[in-house]
Amino acid sequence: MKPDIESNLPTESLSFPEGRQLARIFLPAGMIALILTLSGIFFNAERFFYSWLTGFTFIASILLGALFFVMVQHVTRSSWSVVLRRIPETISYQLILLPVFFIPILFGMEYLYEWIRPERIATDELTQHKLPYLNFPFFILRNILYFIVWGFLGYKLYKNSIALDHSGDLSLDKKQRVLSAPGILLFALTVAFASFDWMMSMDSHWFSTMFGVYYFSMSFQAALALIVIITLFLIKKTAFSKIINQAHIHDLGALLFGFTVFYAYIAFSQFLLIYYANIPEETLWYYYRFEGSWIYLAYLFLIGRFVLPFILLLNKRAKSNHALLTGVSIWILFLNFLEMFWIIIPILHKGAISVHWLDVASFVGFLCLSIGFFFYLLAQNSLIPKKDPLLAESLKKH
Repeated sequence: MKPDIESNLPTESLSFPEGRQLARIFLPAGMIALILTLSGIFFNAERFFYSWLTGFTFIASILLGALFFVMVQHVTRSSWSVVLRRIPETISYQLILLPVFFIPILFGMEYLYEWIRPERIATDELTQHKLPYLNFPFFILRNILYFIVWGFLGYKLYKNSIALDHSGDLSLDKKQRVLSAPGILLFALTVAFASFDWMMSMDSHWFSTMFGVYYFSMSFQAALALIVIITLFLIKKTAFSKIINQAHIHDLGALLFGFTVFYAYIAFSQFLLIYYANIPEETLWYYYRFEGSWIYLAYLFLIGRFVLPFILLLNKRAKSNHALLTGVSIWILFLNFLEMFWIIIPILHKGAISVHWLDVASFVGFLCLSIGFFFYLLAQNSLIPKKDPLLAESLKKH
């Protein structure tokens, strides 16, 4: 990057030391909430593991969506997003912590996954046919691979970006693209199989080849929502407004709008194919989630996660309206957790919605801990990749 570009940047916009104060609030809050969640194992072990898995898949979806955002921007040599790319980089860096939060799930597999129970295997022929894939050692091996791939990608993309800030070595920018290109392919495979392992295999009879894309669509939409919230928050709290203009916000809003449509397309396509085929092993999964009061959540996702954001963000001006974007993004983020809840909890409670305090504690714990760690990292480095070769082009966007 040319030296004069960096010197012309407003100095106060390049840092956010107040992030340490926010970290001191969110990190303890997240830890307390997760400790409370963990205590649930002594009161209701079965519900604890279901609630923990719900919170885990929720936060994993956001971190993975942010990682995909970063890789796509590097591969496409996108200039518009350079000024706000540090936000998803910092979010996805947290993937290195994900294996720690997966450990409780390993202790609760007999509660969560019927294919691991000897009595089920002995009496269920279909589950027996799936044992070469659905078995404990292979499950562990696959998940180790997922975490290695995601952790490596999140760590290297973040560290290379920070190193470029300090050294100005443009070979690091090339390394980002070299890493991201195969990274996207590995991301697609690992996220699909992780969603099969974590959620789809809870019902060992059910299968959907679209479930991986379904989980990805939820993940990327939720990650975009969080990026929007943080970007608009930083514009209010810092001199970020001198760097990010309405054109950047509009593009971010347009991307959120586009992937709202993509989410609806994938979710409906999966439902339509299963409905039309009418195969009992497939339709029962939806039957339990359309049974009793669970159907109301299904309608909520249709209206609240697609129709409402679609209408609100359809207008061009709406895509750069800060208040509207913030409200829609918070709503999408909340519904993302509810959809994980809708996927997981009906296996335990069929026929009626069952909300437990462990669900709330898990949601608050994972989200607060992630936000706290985000601000802790953000306070240590520049808010923008200040020596990125495309920064000058990004600053001139109108």
